[in-house]
Amino acid sequence: MALFIKLFLALTLVSFVRGLENGLALTPPMGWLAWERFRCNTDCKNDPDNCISDRLFRTMTDLLVSEGYAAAGYEYINVDDCWLEKERDSYGQLVPDRSRFPYGMRHLADYVHSKGLKFGIYEDYGNFTCAGYPGVIGHLETDAATFASWDVDYVKLDGCYALPQDMDVGYPAFGRHLNGTGRAMVYSCSWPVYQIYAGMQPNFTSIIQHCNLWRNFDDIQDSWASVESIIDYYGNHQDVIVPNAGPGHWNDPDMLIIGNFGLSYEQSKTQMAIWAILAAPLLMSVDLRTIRPEYKAILLNRKIIAVDQDPLGIQGRRIYKHRGIEIWSRPITPVYQTYYSYAVAFVNRRTDGTPSDVAVTLRELGLTNPTGYRVEDLYEDVDYGVLSPQTKIKVKVNPSGVVILRADAQPAYQYRGSTGRTPYEPLNEVYRLVSKK
Repeated sequence: MALFIKLFLALTLVSFVRGLENGLALTPPMGWLAWERFRCNTDCKNDPDNCISDRLFRTMTDLLVSEGYAAAGYEYINVDDCWLEKERDSYGQLVPDRSRFPYGMRHLADYVHSKGLKFGIYEDYGNFTCAGYPGVIGHLETDAATFASWDVDYVKLDGCYALPQDMDVGYPAFGRHLNGTGRAMVYSCSWPVYQIYAGMQPNFTSIIQHCNLWRNFDDIQDSWASVESIIDYYGNHQDVIVPNAGPGHWNDPDMLIIGNFGLSYEQSKTQMAIWAILAAPLLMSVDLRTIRPEYKAILLNRKIIAVDQDPLGIQGRRIYKHRGIEIWSRPITPVYQTYYSYAVAFVNRRTDGTPSDVAVTLRELGLTNPTGYRVEDLYEDVDYGVLSPQTKIKVKVNPSGVVILRADAQPAYQYRGSTGRTPYEPLNEVYRLVSKK
């Protein structure tokens, strides 16, 4: 395990490429996105509560505020595909579907803003969107100006019906038009994933310079197999992916599907923890009207959100993988002298029906601050006091589940626990950090 850690630490200290300097997305964007849960449901006659419509987005806006999501940091309400009419107007401008968005997008954006939130919209660098609505090719400047006139705060640009080799020019061009409007709009790109599919090597130096976030891999589906495939992709390709992330420019493993139909409770905890380790955008795609309390609690876990939103903006890595057990680690604040603090996730990919024990010293995890770390379990909300690098911890991880710890670097040894308890003896103690069922 020590070899993994040495490699991880060496790669952590590499310099990061400077990215798009529009002052936006200095931490990964957080919010709500329609696509995975509501897809392209346009049948408002037979399914008015769930179709892509003004009504749906106003409802989710209200719930983001009233149910505490906005207070936890979720600030964007993002429209995805299927909001348009099939044709542009006589002036070549985009037109929202007249029956499903009868008041127009500026009116919807005003409503979102009135609740203290931000408004996002979808388009495609192609002749058509993925669902067959008008794309931006041939209308880059017009569409950027339209979005600005609607007071849009976030633009996702997909890549269907476009030539991947044209994206190296097209995506930067649309970004320049967005910036040229004078309105600050987060720019989410699908540029690299389409080039990867085409067998091309994306120019991440250019992508970082022109996009605030981008997709590298498949769309997420409502299944544990889909989440696992994304986790594997990010782990297997981390040497290429990780150095590209930082304040203002993020890798996007796609939406949070917590609270839908495809993930168990343990699997939902795993997705939230790994997305935080990956410094991923936290864009929920779930029906906020019907989400069960235990899944809502995962999405509102402020300690895990704090890991995701850590201001250093360093994406974490998989530092250990053996026989279905993985350990993922991310450097975070506070930093003491030359020692990072860390978030560490122990993931059990086994499905044999019983929890697995994982025992490791902090030093084996790369935590070498001689004055120790205050360790906390972020799901169980247990503070284990200050532990030294020599301390061995033992965690019990449920099948397809996770234990995520936060280890804050300390300036000096401290006593463990409350007054009257045994003083901290770092060389003699072994802690069992056991997650509840």
